[in-house]
Formats: sequence, structure tokens, C-alpha cells
Amino acid sequence: MWSDPIADMLTRISNGLRAKKRQVKIPSSGVKVGLATVLKEEGYIDDFDVIEDTKQGILRVTLKYTANGEPIINALRRESKPGRRIYKPVTDVPQVLNGLGTAILSTSKGVMSDRKCRENNVGGELLCTVY
Repeated sequence: MWSDPIADMLTRISNGLRAKKRQVKIPSSGVKVGLATVLKEEGYIDDFDVIEDTKQGILRVTLKYTANGEPIINALRRESKPGRRIYKPVTDVPQVLNGLGTAILSTSKGVMSDRKCRENNVGGELLCTVY
């Protein structure tokens, strides 16, 4: 059993991309759905949906590739970990690769990208970076 479900989600997506899978299935939760929503809004994944089951549900993520079959996501990196949480005020929200990548934060207003955090003037826990 994983002690860090967000790291598990990022690992499953990375492994799916490396194996050229079309979709990956992940145990669902509110934060994971928020993460998938941000990944879709920022154009890193094609789509996602939640399959209801008798337990917590399954998050099915459809991965995205370029026309020649290369994955859109080059790196998914877990930043804040259970043993070392990283919180950023809005003034310190990082810009990944000078704005070419995306930092995803968990805020009091939900899970959102670094751009949305600056727009809404809100900071939070730095979950991961994507580029």
C-alpha cells in the first residue's frame, strides 16, 4: 500500500507514457481529480473520467501524445512529500521553465495551476511540477 497516493498517481502516469499506453487507471480521490482537472486544462492529458465502483472509484486518465508518438509530458515531479511539506505564498509560487511548465498547488480554493494561483492571489502546498 502506498503512503503517498499523489506520488502513486504521478508514477502511474509516467509509467503509462513510457509504455505508450492510451489510458491509465488510478484509485480515485478528490485531490487526484483536482490534479487531473489541472493537467487537462493545461493540455498535458487528453481527458479523464471517474468510474464508480463499490469502493472509492477509479480515475481513468487518457494520455496525450504528439503526432509522431512522443509523450506531451516530459517530466512529472512530486515536490511536497508526506515527510517534507512545501508551502508557498503567492509571491513565491514557482515558474517552471520560465512559464513553459506548470506547478500544481493545493490551495484553500482547490487544486490549481501556478497561473491560476497568481490570478486568484492565493498560495498553498506545492504538489508537483509538470513539463
